[in-house]
Amino acid sequence: MNLASLAPLAVVLPILGAALTFLLIRHTRMQRAVSIGMLSLTLLLECFLLASVWDGGTFAVTLGGWIPPYGIVLVVDQFSSLMLVVSSAVSLAVLVYATGQGMADGDHDAPVSIFHPTYLILVAGVSNAFLSGDLFNLYVGFEILLTASYVLMTLGGTGPRIRAGVTYVVVSVVSSVLFLISIAMIYGATGTVNMADLSIKLGQLDQGTQTLLHVMLLVAFGIKAAVFPLSFWLPDSYPTAPAPVTAVFAGLLTKVGVYAMVRTETLLFPGDSLNTPLMVVALLTMVVGILGALAQSDIKRLLSFTLVSHIGYMVFGLAMSSRVGLGAAIFYVAHHITIQTSLFLVTGLIERRGGSSSIDRLGGLAKLSPLLALLFFIPAMNLAGIPPFSGFLGKVGLLQAGVQLGTPLAYALVIGGVVTSLLTLLAIARVWNRAFWRRPTDADHPDPVLLADPNEVELVADPDGNGRSGMMLTKRTSTARRNTLMPRTMVGSTVGLVAVGVALTVFAGPLFELSDRAAQEMLDRTPYIHAVFGEDTVVPPAPALRGGK
Repeated sequence: MNLASLAPLAVVLPILGAALTFLLIRHTRMQRAVSIGMLSLTLLLECFLLASVWDGGTFAVTLGGWIPPYGIVLVVDQFSSLMLVVSSAVSLAVLVYATGQGMADGDHDAPVSIFHPTYLILVAGVSNAFLSGDLFNLYVGFEILLTASYVLMTLGGTGPRIRAGVTYVVVSVVSSVLFLISIAMIYGATGTVNMADLSIKLGQLDQGTQTLLHVMLLVAFGIKAAVFPLSFWLPDSYPTAPAPVTAVFAGLLTKVGVYAMVRTETLLFPGDSLNTPLMVVALLTMVVGILGALAQSDIKRLLSFTLVSHIGYMVFGLAMSSRVGLGAAIFYVAHHITIQTSLFLVTGLIERRGGSSSIDRLGGLAKLSPLLALLFFIPAMNLAGIPPFSGFLGKVGLLQAGVQLGTPLAYALVIGGVVTSLLTLLAIARVWNRAFWRRPTDADHPDPVLLADPNEVELVADPDGNGRSGMMLTKRTSTARRNTLMPRTMVGSTVGLVAVGVALTVFAGPLFELSDRAAQEMLDRTPYIHAVFGEDTVVPPAPALRGGK
């Protein structure tokens, strides 16, 4: 049996896990065990899917016995299977982190009965989007994401979270409505929403209609991917959520938008008709995003702006319409999902250990917790693109593709990419120097925990009489209570994800080869179309690749 035929389980298993965890509302430990177990099983399945297509080959699974293009089709190729594995690995690490946080905090900030089922539904939506072989099913995946992410974002019901959630939902609904209108227009023009079928029929439309549909889809996906100027909502929305929610949002949700852009650009609208506007957007996204990061004093907001900035690198690789550029973009997407999530998890630990995520109020963390300093340093240098990390390798691949293309705009993007990388290093260095190395007494209004002997710090239920948990100084602190500042489960999951980021560097060669083959197959389109309709289908020739490669 072909393992690719098990692809629907990547969506079914998280949904089944969500149902079981909802039934186990009153059994906290069982609920946690089921959610972690189901997500682990999903990751194992997706690793088998990736192995089945590693050396080439694209497989389609039709649901309900409906012959394409009339039924739902799930397609497994190298790109989609890689995204499945990376997203589930990151989701599992965040889930373990959230579980540790819930046990340490008594689940006041993230009620177990709500968090676990919603989180698994979010994972199912991500998997559905990556596997979808038709536009409407892709829309369904996005709507699952929207519903689950709104619930997760507003956990705790605080004022800032509700306000950020409202902004997030309004922007997401606008994007979804635009996407749905685009689907309706595409169906009206072609009579199908199956992407393999559309790859043949869209080319038969007049150029004006093609351009209109192309632009509408790009705008809808651009909002979800947070490209400039459609990224205004992200820095104000993500930092207000609980640490694990912010981490998974930053790592995954925008990348689903990037995935949709890559899939539709290569399959439905091949060629370079809108590549010049995409390059301009990529350059502005990189530069404006990193300039916003430099102006921030809160680590979470700073990372949110770097998230926007580095989306520009991915759009840059896509806009070149070359195998080298697209392959580097695929590698960079996998890298960025892992590294960005790691940094947000570390920021959650910084907030717990130092009492704040503002670099103005932090200091001396390197002495207070050397492990925390190391956990921040490694992914931070990776994000900044310092050799030999995967961030450096991915950026070099993108810059090489830009030089190979050789146009003035491509050279401008190469320069912009280098400048953005240097400014990212500058922004990260500010955090590193101020939060970790300066003396706590030099910070503005430092938290008492930074000024105290670690042996004299105690967590108490309500030190200020304001109904919130917090910290106070005492001479009678037990080791167990001190450890609740950085629970082992939270630290362990963060260490694991940082290790995955290092593994991307160690195994960069095979991963680059996979990304390169995935890019070649997507630009060719033939394997995808034949997987859905069979080997006898006549595939229109793909436009010549820019740069000749």
